[in-house]
Amino acid sequence: MSATATLDDWKSRAASLSIRGQAFIGGKSEASETGKTFDCVSPIDGKVIAKVAACEAPDVEKAVRAARAAFESGVWSNMAPAKRKRVLLKFADLILKNRDELALLETLDVGKPIRFSTVVDIPGAAAAIAWYAEAIDKLYDEIAPTDPSAIAMIMREPVGVVAAVVPWNFPLLMASWKIGPVLAAGNSLILKPAEQSPLTALRVAELAAEAGIPEGVFNVVPGFGETAGQALGRHMDVDCVTFTGSTEVGKLFLKYAGESNMKRVSLECGGKSPNIVLADAPNLDAAAKAAAFGIFFNQGEVCNAGSRLLVQESIKDEFLEKVMAVGKRMQPGNPLDPATMMGAMVDRTQTERVMGYIEAGRKAGAELKMGGKQANTESGGFYVEPTVFDKVDNGMKIAQEEIFGPVLSTITFKDAADAIRIGNDTIYGLAAAVWTRDITTAHKVARALKAGLVWVNAYDAGDITIPFGGYKQSGFGRDRSLHALEKYTQLKTTWINIG
Repeated sequence: MSATATLDDWKSRAASLSIRGQAFIGGKSEASETGKTFDCVSPIDGKVIAKVAACEAPDVEKAVRAARAAFESGVWSNMAPAKRKRVLLKFADLILKNRDELALLETLDVGKPIRFSTVVDIPGAAAAIAWYAEAIDKLYDEIAPTDPSAIAMIMREPVGVVAAVVPWNFPLLMASWKIGPVLAAGNSLILKPAEQSPLTALRVAELAAEAGIPEGVFNVVPGFGETAGQALGRHMDVDCVTFTGSTEVGKLFLKYAGESNMKRVSLECGGKSPNIVLADAPNLDAAAKAAAFGIFFNQGEVCNAGSRLLVQESIKDEFLEKVMAVGKRMQPGNPLDPATMMGAMVDRTQTERVMGYIEAGRKAGAELKMGGKQANTESGGFYVEPTVFDKVDNGMKIAQEEIFGPVLSTITFKDAADAIRIGNDTIYGLAAAVWTRDITTAHKVARALKAGLVWVNAYDAGDITIPFGGYKQSGFGRDRSLHALEKYTQLKTTWINIG
């Protein structure tokens, strides 16, 4: 649709949308082996929009067999890199050509504003796959500097069958950060979308087949974590699991790997990221806008959300007023309205979780400065107001646990050393930011913060060229950048004696 599309235009398109709910295994759509389905409920209005195949262990077994057969045949794993590149570029192009449909599926499925689905999620997914496609024929193997009597060749080979278990907050975008490098490296893929957000994964599987990705190379098994997810984690013929989601579930995949075949596991888990604003920040208005978007964008359902706002004492009141002024303009509305900046929470369970944390903040003595209530209850959907707490102690539950909602905890600090201490006082280490005009302070703070990604005078900036992942219980392994390929390849050395 054009950039001038209205709420009515998107509603009309939604009414005529054909939604696929079957699994995609071995190159075709099919029902689950048991015939079970689950309801796909739109958080926009609480209505069921599709019945989706509830895959379990038999479906996972079928998908793994298809993926393994494709891998061992070499139909994709041994395809010339330049040809594999052409197929993936066509795949990325098809995602862009179907942008409106995919964006609409994403918005209906998880409640994110259509304005962001169309300009962030879907183009970002296509760009990620295209970027890895372009990298395929630009990566070289190595020759070791051995004695002249031998030649030692160090080569990267695909790891084999990869299971990608992805979250519901950016269903296709975060899936693409795995799809791109997994397929570029020559592996076979089994994608397990979150049960809250299966729709774009199922549609994209059809586009992958249309692009020429061979049967069995790209499979999608929708279902629940305790059934489909666990079956993938424990399967003896899955070589690698790459997971994005909660720290709690990430630990389960480590357990599953240890109890099965010691499969490779990479984890991108939770965060409680500190956004540190010093009194000498170069532009408080820009910092306030970034702080508001850093927690309220995507309804706060962002793993690297700036959920802890650390502000130097001397500017706290002034700065917090600026943040709230931006937040007040981000009230939740109908996600299909192009004017909406903040949409619905993904489901009732997540809404109740967020409201529980808000109540916990109140009881702990934090000062509720803005929001704190559910919104648009007459719609039947799940909406929470942008919420700001002041006078938060870093030991409080709302400052230590990942809420995954539009809830900001404001904490004051005395100086940079105090900010570093508070910023690092968490089990997580995904991201952080510092705002200062002093380059020495910026370097010292960035170096001292225990996080995989630190922004200076920015928040949530970056692109596919930089690695994304965390320290501590935020996980290990990196999505994005060429470093992502390290997870999906293994090194083989061939030593040739020529003496």
